[in-house]
Amino acid sequence: MADTTITKIDGDHSPQGGMGQTHLASGVALSMRIWRDRPPSEAEPEVARDYETVGYVISGRAHLHSEGQTVVLEPGDSWVVPKGARHSYRILETLTAVEATHPPAQVHDRDAPPAG
Repeated sequence: MADTTITKIDGDHSPQGGMGQTHLASGVALSMRIWRDRPPSEAEPEVARDYETVGYVISGRAHLHSEGQTVVLEPGDSWVVPKGARHSYRILETLTAVEATHPPAQVHDRDAPPAG
């Protein structure tokens, strides 16, 4: 029989990641995280991750650079960064965004901060 257990995560008490993210619900194949009130910043170093990311901007603005493309992310925008795509973010205005990753980013140090 399949596992039918519902898991509820209290976002105010969720674990924090090494890059400022808060880990939310996580299943076997998919996880969520939120970036709350991240301040404006310079562009991060490019990184290629071993997972696919989809995200949604709640508030603020950012540039997403990936594989020679740049898009502006604003409230209501959603995006996809394919697994293995080299990318970086630059926060332009204090940002709150939710992301889902497949497979879960926090497993096996997949979302460890870039070395450097």
